[in-house]
Amino acid sequence: MAKYIKAQQDILDKLNIKALNPMQEDALVAISNSENAVLLSPTGTGKTVAFLLPTIATLNNDCDHVQLLILVPSRELAIQIEQVIRTMGSGYKVNAVYGGRPFSKDKIELAHPPAILIGTPGRIADHLRRETFLVEDIKTLILDEFDKSLEVGFEKEMSEIISLLPHIKKRILTSATQDMDIPAFVGLQNELVIDYLGTKISNLVIKKVVAPDKNKLQTLVDLLYHIGNKPGIIFCNYKDTIQYVSDFLNKNKIAHGCFQGGMEQIDRERALIKFRNGTHQIIIATDLAARGLDIPELNYIIHYQLPLKGEEFTHRNGRTARMNAEGTAYVLQWEKEYLPDFITTKHIEKLQTKTTKIESQWATLFISGGRKDKISKGDIAGLLFKQCDLEYSEIGVIELKQDCAFVAVPKQKVKSIVAIINNTRLKKKKVRVNLI
Repeated sequence: MAKYIKAQQDILDKLNIKALNPMQEDALVAISNSENAVLLSPTGTGKTVAFLLPTIATLNNDCDHVQLLILVPSRELAIQIEQVIRTMGSGYKVNAVYGGRPFSKDKIELAHPPAILIGTPGRIADHLRRETFLVEDIKTLILDEFDKSLEVGFEKEMSEIISLLPHIKKRILTSATQDMDIPAFVGLQNELVIDYLGTKISNLVIKKVVAPDKNKLQTLVDLLYHIGNKPGIIFCNYKDTIQYVSDFLNKNKIAHGCFQGGMEQIDRERALIKFRNGTHQIIIATDLAARGLDIPELNYIIHYQLPLKGEEFTHRNGRTARMNAEGTAYVLQWEKEYLPDFITTKHIEKLQTKTTKIESQWATLFISGGRKDKISKGDIAGLLFKQCDLEYSEIGVIELKQDCAFVAVPKQKVKSIVAIINNTRLKKKKVRVNLI
């Protein structure tokens, strides 16, 4: 037991977590001591760490096949969990598979099977049909954001997947809402429920902003200036609306990113990278960004278009005021617009006229080398220190991928940095460097 505790503390240190919160403590005990568990807790409270700690602790180091399968409703959530596991430094191989990337790339990675496999239902079902990995040693199944994974559209694939996993001993389901019955095919029996949905662990304030014009665009810009130069998400219901809002922000010289399901996967990933490292303080998004994304602490979210369901309102709001931090959700309402029953706030925010610039000091560089080239974050920082004479404070967030990397650098120096280090050697690889 002492060895396990030490290993757990090492993992928390790598994740920059000082101590588990009460939900995580309860989940750790429940998942460790029960075959079936349902974890219900608001977005941003640390559910990923809560289910990973006890499940990774049960993995067998001598097994050469997949032991833990994590099913998720979106590519972004798969990528996020994979990154968390890599950061934990558990020593176990992990891979994420999902639609939108070549199947051949999956096969290459799965030729040396990971202990932990994360994937979306469609892609996992495809692999199981083609028998690209063995299922005999998969003893633990996690359905993260199960309310999305088990809804109509995924249900057939989920049923097929679970029917092809004959040796499951432990099932863990997680969600930030509880509004559905769990289908019988999941095989959940005598489950332990850890329910923190009714616990106030958020310092969220909801405010209404009334717009005189039906399109609400000028009021949105006024609100952004009222808030100031802080990170936040503007939520829309449709991708066409995102383009409409984006065009107006561009006219007003307000830098931002966009995130919606119709974008190419690489563009979505880069939008999130630039948001995480501060190149963009604002991102305009559909409800795809309302859950399961690895994004930084946000000061606010804005409901530019009002959500259609109460659960969407909950998930959007869950992107701010996370882990006991404070945050504000602004409901942007045209003065004649109907307000759904689930939006009950009475607080009306009066906007103050401000002219503070909404801009970032950072720009993002792409580097054509990554983990497979034995390149580390330290190597990238060292190159910038030595070749570009940057100070420690001038090197922002570095994200290392399998075959490339991204680094935030001062916007005013980006051209000279690219001129100096493009086509230079990093470790043994000659790398291309360009602004994205």
